[in-house]
Amino acid sequence: MASPEQRQTEIAQGLTHIRELVEAKRTTPTARLVAVSKLKPSSDLQIAYDLGQRHFGENYVQELADKAQELATDIKWHFIGRLQSNKCKMLAAIPNLWAVETIDDAAKARKLDAAWASAGRDRPLNIYVQVNTSEEPNKGGAEIDDVPGVVEAIREQCKNLRVIGLMTIGSIEGSDQIPNPDFVRLVKLRDAIQSQTGQELELSMGMSGDFEHALELGATNVRVGSSIFGSRKMKN
Repeated sequence: MASPEQRQTEIAQGLTHIRELVEAKRTTPTARLVAVSKLKPSSDLQIAYDLGQRHFGENYVQELADKAQELATDIKWHFIGRLQSNKCKMLAAIPNLWAVETIDDAAKARKLDAAWASAGRDRPLNIYVQVNTSEEPNKGGAEIDDVPGVVEAIREQCKNLRVIGLMTIGSIEGSDQIPNPDFVRLVKLRDAIQSQTGQELELSMGMSGDFEHALELGATNVRVGSSIFGSRKMKN
């Protein structure tokens, strides 16, 4: 097991390297790095926080809630796991929840909207609509043809939510291709919706293995975990 000093060095080196790559590869005025910290101890997150990192991503609602209580209140938490409707209330109880990146239908959005309103928040919650760009049957995300309707429904029916972008987790096969077809589909879909609505949308795409290419294609939000914190133990 690494000593605290070793972890400090490892995380500092990883975070610095990823930040440099994000800056070098981005093709938009700004690009946000979300440090994915699932299954990592709060002490690891504190190291990254002390180095100026503020956006962190978690896959499990309970783990996010626990860490939010332990760590600084100015952290901007992203929920990036598959959202279950019965977890909306627990998520909404996290004051510094900044975004939910995995909304894939209007019904789920309405439940999250109601939970956020009940929690008495004085700001809207940022939402990305997740898109199943690879059309894999077991993958989360709305079907491409359904996405414009989901975006419109959230905007019309969920006054406590703000759609700020689209998100995809591409297929394993697609990650080996240049250009990545899943990223290209998301860019085209975003462009079509922007053309119809006149409202700009972010693109959340790219993880440790393919975030550089995602940035080259216009990603504004990338989720990187193992390249910063190291590999994770499997969740029991």
